[in-house]
Amino acid sequence: MSVGIPTVSVTYARSGNSAKANELGMRPMQELAYEKRGEQYLLIKSPPASGKSRALMFIALDKLHHQGVRQAIIVVPERSIGASFQDEPLSQYGFWADWVVAPKWNLCNAPGGDNGGKVNALGAFLESDDKVLVCTHATFRFAVDRFGIAAFDNRLIAVDEFHHVSANPDNKLGAHLGALIARDRVHIVAMTGSYFRGDAEAVLMPEDEGKFDTVVYTYYQQLNGYEYLKQLDIGYFFYSGAYADDILKVLDPAEKTIIHIPNVNSRESTKDKIREVEHIIEALGEWQGSDPATGFQLVKRPDGRVLRIADLVDDDITKRDRVAAALKDASQKNNRDHVDIIIALGMAKEGFDWIWCEHALTVGYRASLTEIVQIIGRATRDAPGKTRARFSNLIAAPDASDAAVIEAVNDTLKAIAASLLMEQVLAPRFEFKPKNPNNEPTPGFDYGEGGYDPAKCNVGFSEATGKFEIEINGLAAPKSPEATRICRQDLNEVIATFVQDKRTVERGLFDEELVPEELTQVRMGKIIKDRYPELDEGDQEAVRQHAIAALNLTQAGKKKATDEEEGKASPNTAFVDGVRRFVMDVKELDIDLIDRINPFGEAYAILAKTMDEESLKQVAATIAGKRVNLTPEEARTLAHRARKFMQERGRLPSITSSDAWEKRMAEGVAFLARMKAEAARG
Repeated sequence: MSVGIPTVSVTYARSGNSAKANELGMRPMQELAYEKRGEQYLLIKSPPASGKSRALMFIALDKLHHQGVRQAIIVVPERSIGASFQDEPLSQYGFWADWVVAPKWNLCNAPGGDNGGKVNALGAFLESDDKVLVCTHATFRFAVDRFGIAAFDNRLIAVDEFHHVSANPDNKLGAHLGALIARDRVHIVAMTGSYFRGDAEAVLMPEDEGKFDTVVYTYYQQLNGYEYLKQLDIGYFFYSGAYADDILKVLDPAEKTIIHIPNVNSRESTKDKIREVEHIIEALGEWQGSDPATGFQLVKRPDGRVLRIADLVDDDITKRDRVAAALKDASQKNNRDHVDIIIALGMAKEGFDWIWCEHALTVGYRASLTEIVQIIGRATRDAPGKTRARFSNLIAAPDASDAAVIEAVNDTLKAIAASLLMEQVLAPRFEFKPKNPNNEPTPGFDYGEGGYDPAKCNVGFSEATGKFEIEINGLAAPKSPEATRICRQDLNEVIATFVQDKRTVERGLFDEELVPEELTQVRMGKIIKDRYPELDEGDQEAVRQHAIAALNLTQAGKKKATDEEEGKASPNTAFVDGVRRFVMDVKELDIDLIDRINPFGEAYAILAKTMDEESLKQVAATIAGKRVNLTPEEARTLAHRARKFMQERGRLPSITSSDAWEKRMAEGVAFLARMKAEAARG
């Protein structure tokens, strides 16, 4: 297994801002959210550990005391997350009220099923004068079914981990929220730490989503403002044989680690999860028994150190519950030595708070990008003495049997997609503007040595907001409010869809004859059309250009930042400097140049270092074996681009042109002509 080459490595400034509180006791993200407390519908997108639950407390108290809202109902996906909304003495830190939940109204702690006594309790709460209730998504769904939408009028519904919702008609919570918004008599605060709401499926219908005001606090702002954590590495690694044999090549027993073993139905699983845990424990050292108080396994390392390992995979529910309870013990929260390694299957992800975790090690590809972000979030909390955190994904390398090769290739492509997307999520936010002679510098942005130059395309960076402002020649500006919102807030969503498009990734990585515009213009253009059919053609093109610029400038900035110090961690400003250097090095930064960059070029370079040559050849051969030259839909898009070419140049693209993109457009026109001729012949 090749190790030691993270696919993403980002270094942050440790400014300490994320933990600084204002006079009301609010950290920066909470302050941003509180400024929008008057909004009826509010969506808070911010990373794990940025303080979303407390932000909700501040907003809910204001709605209850000053906005005439009668009650607040906090809805969480699972009972354990209900602990995040327990009593909080906010007035001790400067706020004008405390957060109080009467024990009987925290239904996450109540016995019984979601569709029995808990629904009755929620009904009793609606009749009472009490102010705050906490329950699970399931309890809330059953309560809406029983009491109807109107029973929740004039109340605040706060939905935590909002990415669980989806506009799919089969998603009950999504349907209920749609009905509540249609009636328009409730306030809704939605919170998510994942930037790809529902992955490929929309959370809300576009017309409902348009009613939400959004607070975005990025990973860059969060991590840059930490006191201790300086570096985050993300990598995928390939192994052959059983993963437990190779795990110590990636697992460092000195690091606080959560190991997520593979689902029993996955290719990486040996189908015996108990034996897998035993195998990992045996690889770590000599078993010394278990701690009677916590149930943790005690394992002696060759150097004499005893590791405390929490096994959350054990089928004995009594044992597993004791271990889970020990991990939640509030008195041990700040004790770094309480536990060393947690081994989990389907647990210890979303909302699991272990600040000391330095390494999230996941075996087997996870199909959901949301899940990967949630797992990475377990390691990105700030803690004294913790300067580096990492996420490693162990994937079974392709082997000789055909069926396994195809599955392994798919997993490899998905891991690359996840890594590209995490680069976008962890980078500063991009805001692009068309270059024109009347542009002026924006206050608060640093334009590098020499400052703002009206004659050039400038790159400004704001440390405070973690935002780039980049001027691009020929950039289409969005016209409608919705297109403007997408370009400001949803580029990562668009990029998530693009990098998950299997054919796009296959061609970007392994098609040696690829013309990059086929991906940047044709494939991305189709994704925008399908995703935002309500936008007119001009706005669809503006969104396409903004999304491809964000993806390709991240790749170009990363390449420039690592060219000088191959494989070494870069200083904090390396990425910002890398983007600047790329823009300075090109003669003219225009949208055509950006469209001519293959978005997957850098990913291939890392894959070639991470995977052994034989496996890489096998992957390339598997993909080459099923290559399709052109689909009718792609040919139509190429012909559409050819029409634009003709309007600009006064001639059709030539099939003999030395310019690869012009030639490809001409091939699209010829393909359509052939199709028409064949249809005419019958």
